[in-house]
Amino acid sequence: MNDYTPTREDRFSFGLWTVGWEGVDVFGGAVRPRLDPAAAVHKLSELGAYGITFHDNDVIPFGASPSERDAALKPFRQALEETGLQVPMVTTNLFSHPVFRDGGFTNNDRDVRRFAIRKAADQLDLGAELGAKVFVAWGGREGAESGAAKDIRAALDRYKEAFDLLGQYILDRGYDIKVAIEPKPNEPRGDILLPTIGHAIAFINELEHPELVGLNPEVGHEEMASMNYAHGIAQALWHGKLFHIDLNGQTGPRYDQDLRFGAGNARGAFWTVDIIESGGYDGPRHFDFKPPRTEDMDGVWASAAGCMRNYLILREKTAAFRADPEVQEALAAARLDQLATPTAAPGETVDSFRNDEFDPDEAAQRGMAFERLDQLALDYLYGVR
Repeated sequence: MNDYTPTREDRFSFGLWTVGWEGVDVFGGAVRPRLDPAAAVHKLSELGAYGITFHDNDVIPFGASPSERDAALKPFRQALEETGLQVPMVTTNLFSHPVFRDGGFTNNDRDVRRFAIRKAADQLDLGAELGAKVFVAWGGREGAESGAAKDIRAALDRYKEAFDLLGQYILDRGYDIKVAIEPKPNEPRGDILLPTIGHAIAFINELEHPELVGLNPEVGHEEMASMNYAHGIAQALWHGKLFHIDLNGQTGPRYDQDLRFGAGNARGAFWTVDIIESGGYDGPRHFDFKPPRTEDMDGVWASAAGCMRNYLILREKTAAFRADPEVQEALAAARLDQLATPTAAPGETVDSFRNDEFDPDEAAQRGMAFERLDQLALDYLYGVR
């Protein structure tokens, strides 16, 4: 029986802010001590992860001088060298410090916008130095609560301007980095700009360097908006814009729970792994979760290990589902092969369809055989097949 032990080849990565979350929320303070970044690198390596990601201020104190920055980075770099752990992605914290109370790139205050772009550029420099291929941009404070307080069209102009400037910065320096927008519908702002995958894709199309910008969809963010995460990343793949993913667990349209992957909507997790493994995505399987406040550090590492274990279990189940001859038969009965066939043959136009011999009343009697197919998937999910 598979022991579901992760290896570097599985390409599992974790945000430093996940295992390092101290358990602070709006109703209570820290329940765990600060996790040293170098210690996190060593422990994640021990658990079988291949990568660690971080916001600038997860490692470097806000406002650090150059010497303080170097001192903070030194043990982190050393831990990376000792373990061989990769840094596949970096991001910038434009939401914690009070200066970002109205956002970074779309702040009404021009001085703050200029500072935010400079701060992001500094992290791009560090990311390139550490070998990161993706820079994630989450605009958690880019939004509004009051209708009069934010001119949304002007805010989108400034958002575009920031991405255009940073895109040119990447090109001018020859960095092998792409930017991935992380959509989220709400929290902490009442209404966040670019709240869904669709909004982000439309925005990307207006940029000066759209080839540099794609998506980093998160399970919880999509399910908070009652969206289907697997469908969302399938559309991002269809556009060629799935640059990175954030995996966690969520139970319905409520606050951002950040459960370990596989907890919460298990059915959604099954189809998420199915599309990740079969849809052409070749990036890291990145976990953005929060170990519950109930846990001590042993519980934190158990939660991180659970993310990887659940992914491997679901990977095995989805592969077995796809390989099952009865599933293949059920897929044919559901006409999946017809959906993959173009509606018009080469050279046909709409007028060509007028020659079809088609009886809509007869066609209306045809069942789609979806229930049998769906139950086969559930049999694999529930472990009875």
